[in-house]
Amino acid sequence: MADDASKQTRAPAADAKFGRGFLHDIWYFAALSSDLKPGKLQRYELLGEPVLLGRDRAGKVYALRDICPHRAAPLSAGKLTQEADGSPSVECPYHGWRFKTDGACAAIPSLVDDQAMDVSRVRVRRYPVAESQGLVFVWVSSDPRFAGEPAEPPPVFPGVVGGGPKLVDRMVFDAHIDHAVVGLMDPAHGPYVHQQWWWRSAKSQHEKAKKFEPREQGFAMVRHEPSKNSRAYAILGGEPLTEIVFRIPGLRWEHVTVGARQVLSLTCLAPVTETKTRITQIVWSDHPAFLFLKPFIAAGARAFLRQDGDMVNLQNEGLRYDPALLWIDDADRQAKWYQQLKREWTLSRKEARGFVNPVEAATLRWRS
Repeated sequence: MADDASKQTRAPAADAKFGRGFLHDIWYFAALSSDLKPGKLQRYELLGEPVLLGRDRAGKVYALRDICPHRAAPLSAGKLTQEADGSPSVECPYHGWRFKTDGACAAIPSLVDDQAMDVSRVRVRRYPVAESQGLVFVWVSSDPRFAGEPAEPPPVFPGVVGGGPKLVDRMVFDAHIDHAVVGLMDPAHGPYVHQQWWWRSAKSQHEKAKKFEPREQGFAMVRHEPSKNSRAYAILGGEPLTEIVFRIPGLRWEHVTVGARQVLSLTCLAPVTETKTRITQIVWSDHPAFLFLKPFIAAGARAFLRQDGDMVNLQNEGLRYDPALLWIDDADRQAKWYQQLKREWTLSRKEARGFVNPVEAATLRWRS
């Protein structure tokens, strides 16, 4: 049984670095494509590092470390300029040093003609960046000097339909990404944290049995009929089927189909610092419910996210004492898989070999 004491295990010890550090050599969600306007310089923080994200006037997205190597002024406070050869560059607001979008210095205005210096040897870190399905991903390498392109493309999600996103909501949790991810995939907190008349209550609990299988860099709760006590699905009508997928470093999506209609709810977790995680929820759909009920659906999604944020803040009251965490099967198996996925990803990068998914197909049972 899931609550059998013989199956209780301690959460990974400190040497597994749960709640510390970050995955590298992997794509992180950074922004929506629509967030980046041509010529505008925008400052983000990712994995504790300042990142300048911008789009040049030709429409190409780029990412640089947002620190000028001269006096550490943020490049995002400067402006986008153009070199004599037509290439775009970012001008520092302090002394006018200019950097091309590949990170190479293009000019140091204070140099005079007889001061020989190869300015192109001065560089700021360039982050590989890619746009896919209206999303912007940044590749964070373990080697700051990495100047190539990642061998793999960013993730692609099923169900990006109906034009642009129908809903977008954002929030910053005061938690390390590990705690945010485990909270996101936890199947047992719903009746207690998310108590609404249109969803469920603590009194409405049933035993669940869900099939899981490994997926690319993660795992999936395979397609199934939604639980009968999840009333929100009723607004879609018909006979909805849903599949929920998780992928490291922090991507979770639910793809619902109702006949030929689709709903995709994607949640992206991006670590800002060791103690802050940016949550972005994006929903696409071609279902007519979003034409008539969008304000109500948006309010519900927003309430869910704020309830999770409130619980994170409450959890922090205990986490500041650095307690050991007790995880049980089956309700916490996904959290254990997450740790195994992180461990294998880090080891495969270190050993310069292919990633081998440690998740095995299983049916998990819990009550919620």
